[in-house]
Amino acid sequence: MTTAVAPSTAALSAADRCDRCGAQAYLRVELQSGGELLFCAHHAREHGDKLKEIAAHVIDETHKLSSNPASASDSEH
Repeated sequence: MTTAVAPSTAALSAADRCDRCGAQAYLRVELQSGGELLFCAHHAREHGDKLKEIAAHVIDETHKLSSNPASASDSEH
């Protein structure tokens, strides 16, 4: 019996962990051969060139690391 897995286009969450180190994942790589890999920003940068070669689709949410949410004191004024 085989099971087809639909591509994961959903946003990454805090529950998604890097396959290399277990940190929060910010990059999901859907492989041309099937399956997927998850990486933290550090490992995504480290393996980026190779990942581009084998990826069918990449979901990159590393921009979330540079977001500056408004602080509580900003919303009070």
